[in-house]
Amino acid sequence: MGTVTLGVSIAVPEPYGSQLQQRRAGFGDAAAHGIPTHVTLVPPTEVEPGRLPAVRAHLAEVAAAFRAFPMRLAGTGTFRPLSPVVFVQVVEGGAGCTRLQGLVRAPEGPLDRELAFPYHPHVTVAHGISEEAMDLAFASLADYAAEWLCAGFGLYEQGSDGVWRKLCEYPFGTGPTGATGVPAQLGAPADETAVRRP
Repeated sequence: MGTVTLGVSIAVPEPYGSQLQQRRAGFGDAAAHGIPTHVTLVPPTEVEPGRLPAVRAHLAEVAAAFRAFPMRLAGTGTFRPLSPVVFVQVVEGGAGCTRLQGLVRAPEGPLDRELAFPYHPHVTVAHGISEEAMDLAFASLADYAAEWLCAGFGLYEQGSDGVWRKLCEYPFGTGPTGATGVPAQLGAPADETAVRRP
């Protein structure tokens, strides 16, 4: 029967999303046009098609209990040398993203899974390209800034062509869960300097 590859993420809205996607492509990242600009909540995860209804119901429940929170991007960071990634930093809204992804990946839930690395909200702008090109991405977007009110997240499926397409959008409700009251340290890695410098 096979599986489908799903991901859950917060879309970076226009005009910022297209701007960063074009910049990513300009750095030579061939995958850029198949990946909408986003902040990951659940990385690519293989799921049996029969579990999709449970996934959708779970995501709707999480979204309904959450509330909108401000997001702000500023400057660049990198996961090198652990991972060949340069990203735009989430400088506001990190606690909300961290809380949200924990709920989406709730233990025993339909998207329960382990992560390869500790969760760190970010917007990838270069991945797996030459060191010189990643250095260029890191430097040229150092002054980048954007902000918006995050009002929901989306479920995406990766097609056989490698392109990610949105299956459904899940708007937040007015529930008690959100960035307010979440400890600030949840939105940041233990050592921020480790991801801010190349």
